[in-house]
Amino acid sequence: MSDPAVRVDTTSQVPPYEQIRAQLAALILTGWLTEGERLPTVRQLAADLNLAPGTVARAYRELEAAELIRTRRGAGTRVAALPSEPHALDTDQLATLARDFTSAARALGADTEDILTAVRDALDPGPASPGTTADGR
Repeated sequence: MSDPAVRVDTTSQVPPYEQIRAQLAALILTGWLTEGERLPTVRQLAADLNLAPGTVARAYRELEAAELIRTRRGAGTRVAALPSEPHALDTDQLATLARDFTSAARALGADTEDILTAVRDALDPGPASPGTTADGR
């Protein structure tokens, strides 16, 4: 799991374990992290994020409860197979992602209209630019 990185905003009102859980869940559910891919150990991710191991362990426990990851002694923590049926919308996760995005955008100097424009553009990127295929290549 070298790329993409998990980040924690210590100034956010969202607890760090929830930020980790939401980001990893989103990476798994969107396919950025694939079945069988190994996640960092609790200690390694805690050290990388400068957090207590218990914080990362709580995020991992919640991801295991949601059946998104599995931990086996000697095999580490890996991304689990996604269920074949579509998952229900997790409105709490969606709200967390929106808060995280908004906070990061505001830190870049974006105002409300800039943020809304960025979201609209992400939802409907429009026609591909000349010289690209429908899949963006």
